[in-house]
Amino acid sequence: MAFKKGETPVKLEHHKPVCLSDFRAVLGEGPVWIKAENAFYFVDIVSHHVHRYSLTDASLSVWNAPNRTGFLLPVNDGTFLAGLPDGLHRFDVKTGYFERACVIEPEDEGNRLNDGCVDQRGRIWFGTMDDGESRDSGSLYRVEHKKGELVISHWDSGYTVSNGPAISPCGKVLYACDSPQQRIYAFDISEDGSLTNKRIFATFTKGYPDGVVTDSEGNLWCGTWAGGQITRFRPDGSMMEPIALPVANVTKVAFGGEDYKTVFVTTARKGLSPEELEAQPQAGGIFAFRTDVPGNPQHSFVLETV
Repeated sequence: MAFKKGETPVKLEHHKPVCLSDFRAVLGEGPVWIKAENAFYFVDIVSHHVHRYSLTDASLSVWNAPNRTGFLLPVNDGTFLAGLPDGLHRFDVKTGYFERACVIEPEDEGNRLNDGCVDQRGRIWFGTMDDGESRDSGSLYRVEHKKGELVISHWDSGYTVSNGPAISPCGKVLYACDSPQQRIYAFDISEDGSLTNKRIFATFTKGYPDGVVTDSEGNLWCGTWAGGQITRFRPDGSMMEPIALPVANVTKVAFGGEDYKTVFVTTARKGLSPEELEAQPQAGGIFAFRTDVPGNPQHSFVLETV
């Protein structure tokens, strides 16, 4: 069955998540909406897979990755830049081939790249983390493309499990999580792309902050690990009504559809006991629902013309 552009295979209602696919991802993460394809991509980190869900025909495609892929972000030439444990890789969906573009943190084999985003200027921000989730060895980086090369800048350190980051719609604030610390930090982004004025934006008492994104009004949407919900904050840090899901490990959302008012959600089965999995049969599935405030368009990493 074919669907009209922007349509989903099931009727979606306001803030009532439904399961698009009982996918059972071990660690579903990083959804990104690609408007030109009427589809969103996401990763299953533990299973070493990249997935694409098409709203045109409700089909699910899969590519094998050479290792754990923490994020997959679009590039303006139609490829993707992926974060793997050893560094950044170019990924071409046409060939399924991953090619390493640069090494990140070669001195620390216990770390891996985890989550990332693209800002309004076509730069990628991403974090690293201890794969054992015990050391505070993770950092926050920025990636640009200048004169034919990737330029990597280090901006913050001391993260155990870095998540996010996300950029405000005005492009002046960056949010980043340290999940085990149950904290979301905010930074000011200067004109030259520097990060300043680090402060605690929000502290969790229920669950752990996972992936974050902003909507067009600057509200922050946070997947909540072991919390069973999307936790939402206004730009001033005050909490909005959360959106509950029927699974505990909610990892990240992406806004999509023609009007960017369809919310796609990834979830995970990782860490759940057999009893919890039995009680949460849709854990690891991908969900969707409608919302009233649209999200922001997905930006692409910009390759400069030399």
